[in-house]
Amino acid sequence: MSWSRIISGIVGVALALGITIVGGWYFTLVLAIMYYLGHLEYIDLVRAKGIAPAAKTTLALSLALLAISTVSSFLADAFLPIAGTCICFYLLFKPKLATISDISASILGLFYVGYLPSYWSRLRSLGSASSANLPLGGYWPDSWNDIQAFPKGLTITLLAFACIWAADIGAYIVGKFFGRTRLSEISPKKTVEGALFGVAGSSTVATFGACALGWPAWLITGLALGMLIGIASLLGDLTESLMKRDAGVKDSGNAIPGHGGILDRIDSYLFTGPLVFYFFTLLLPLLGYS
Repeated sequence: MSWSRIISGIVGVALALGITIVGGWYFTLVLAIMYYLGHLEYIDLVRAKGIAPAAKTTLALSLALLAISTVSSFLADAFLPIAGTCICFYLLFKPKLATISDISASILGLFYVGYLPSYWSRLRSLGSASSANLPLGGYWPDSWNDIQAFPKGLTITLLAFACIWAADIGAYIVGKFFGRTRLSEISPKKTVEGALFGVAGSSTVATFGACALGWPAWLITGLALGMLIGIASLLGDLTESLMKRDAGVKDSGNAIPGHGGILDRIDSYLFTGPLVFYFFTLLLPLLGYS
């Protein structure tokens, strides 16, 4: 592992922890910058296939969706079909006749780099209104001794991040040194051994987190969340690898030294956000957690 990869990874983790703790519109702004750059990389991948999506329209609507999700999950869900309609309207009336591929790639961009990431903003916003002690909905703990006093959105977001990091690191180390069985032709370097250890690492972290946070049936709920995150992060990685393979590129970009593009680093987070959000807002309340 190169020093540039290690250093940029440390900086990235520090930034993620800091901005997640603060939350509010600060968290949304950093997300917007990341997914703006990620969206540009997605557009480049699409254009490499000769497709002409509604790039600027989709990007603007995706950022609007992210901002709305900070205010209300209901409004964000209502905005999604409106945004899709606007994209189709633009493509229907642009000078050059659009194709099915143009429409499909544009709608996928709205979903993949707009709607899915909005769930991280929704997740971090849970319980933030009553706990904000900084401008723009920001928060900073008065004490670090009692994690139960933290906003619920903060604790579950940090736990989800920790699970993803455990899955990525575990899969990388075990796959590199002990991996023998290829997982998929989509990504030849990924192995079954690495994938299994990644899910195990995520499940272990989630279980300890569920215990510390006092979740009901913490052993079962922790294992369930960890497995969901481990599998979803792997699928997110493979999905982005599939797009890169189809576009004929090794990395989605070169924005992060040693890591490639933004999409190369956030692919594990795309499918996990919605799963964690609904796990926390739908499943846990059924078990009596509030």
